[in-house]
Amino acid sequence: MRKWLPLTAVCLGAFMLLVDVTIVTVALPDMAADLDTSFAGLQWVLDVYALALAALLLGAGALADRIGRRRLYLAGIGVFALASLACGLAGGPAALIAFRAVQGVGGAAMFATTMALLSGAYQGRDRGIAFGVWGAVNGAAAAAGPVIGGLLTEQFGWRWIFYINLPVCALAVYVTLKAVGESRDPHAKGLDLPGTATFTAGAAALTYGLIRAGEHGWTEPATLGVIGLGAACFAAFVLVERRSSRPMLDLSLFRSPVFVAVMASALLLSGAAFSYLMYVSLWLQSAEGMGPVDAGLVLVPLSLASFVASALAGRLLHEAPARLTIGGGLLLIGAGALLQAWLLDAGDGWPALMPGMVVAGVGVGVAIPPLAAAAMAAVAPGRAGMAGGALNTARQLGMALGIAVLGAVFQSGLADGLDGSGRPPGTAGALASGRAGELLAASDGARGWVEAAFASGLREVFVVAGVMGLLGALVLVVLVRPAAAGRAAGATPERASA
Repeated sequence: MRKWLPLTAVCLGAFMLLVDVTIVTVALPDMAADLDTSFAGLQWVLDVYALALAALLLGAGALADRIGRRRLYLAGIGVFALASLACGLAGGPAALIAFRAVQGVGGAAMFATTMALLSGAYQGRDRGIAFGVWGAVNGAAAAAGPVIGGLLTEQFGWRWIFYINLPVCALAVYVTLKAVGESRDPHAKGLDLPGTATFTAGAAALTYGLIRAGEHGWTEPATLGVIGLGAACFAAFVLVERRSSRPMLDLSLFRSPVFVAVMASALLLSGAAFSYLMYVSLWLQSAEGMGPVDAGLVLVPLSLASFVASALAGRLLHEAPARLTIGGGLLLIGAGALLQAWLLDAGDGWPALMPGMVVAGVGVGVAIPPLAAAAMAAVAPGRAGMAGGALNTARQLGMALGIAVLGAVFQSGLADGLDGSGRPPGTAGALASGRAGELLAASDGARGWVEAAFASGLREVFVVAGVMGLLGALVLVVLVRPAAAGRAAGATPERASA
């Protein structure tokens, strides 16, 4: 059993950092009530973590190659633990958002090194087993996040979703020091600081602009200015990477239509499949009056269906072309979101979402596993690590941008649902920020228009998420030709885990 201690150390870190992507979802209403935060503040609590992961993954991987993967992994755990403690102690929304960003920095350091640590610790059949267990842990983290978050929030308060990280971090550090050896790349190049800075600034500005659009409108000058700043930063990122001798992302990879399709698919998949869960949680707890535990359980079918579908797809579709598996998965994700929009109406409870969630979960399970193999097959073997980092970056960026876009859509839907309802003025913000329960308690007659408003907002969110999924499927079908798809499907597990 001692030989599996490195796997245990890596899985502890991976589980913890991925659980923290979703564990916050069911705690948002309690955070809103305790910290008196706005709807935009709630979005940032989720978004800033995903943004930090997306912005720093590639740079963290390069740093690990230079200074040592185990060293950076341990440093990441330390930063993550301290930031978790600070999040739990935060006295206001600004402090919570800031420390969530620091949490994301530590998470990026861990996430960027996990695969390299496993590759260095195991060979042959053991490596295949290790990556299989690691993948299963990643899937379990997505399913466990809302449930663990609900239990901790309901029994001890929302701050414990962060405090629980401390003993896990301590155990991860102990096992890592005991069992994981150091490794580094003797030929590693320097860090691409200008590329990291321009990419981070672009992603942050664009996300901020999208969140601001939901509050102040799409045509407000400041909103347009921030979105324009984000576009300018991304343009600067392209120029920096083209001229850099050690780019964190080799832009020549995008000469491959398959690589472009895979990156676009990863970005749209995260936005379509996961970004709306925040708004479902607000609806369940605010309009439907559910507790955090019950709300967390409602979100489990999507992850459970994904887990089962992934296992079955691995056995039945391992030789199918990526065009079919990834494209078909995205099609199911889009169909699942649209099915939720079609079945949900004012007065409906959580069962109305279950068919669509299961369909979307099956799509996630079918599409995600071949994404990595397709990304690796689309590039030269020497660029496999960079391709894997770019794929994870696209997925986290898709999550961050998806939350921002769907937040603007949700607020617009709330306003549409409240028009002409005779509701008290200024209540849309209270609804969106998770304080609908207070309004319901204050007036029994408020329930009807609160439920109608949430149903309207959620339907529009599901429609936009469905369009994202269908657009991802269309991009893949257009850019990936059958011959290229066949080569992507034929990528070996060893190459996929390089």
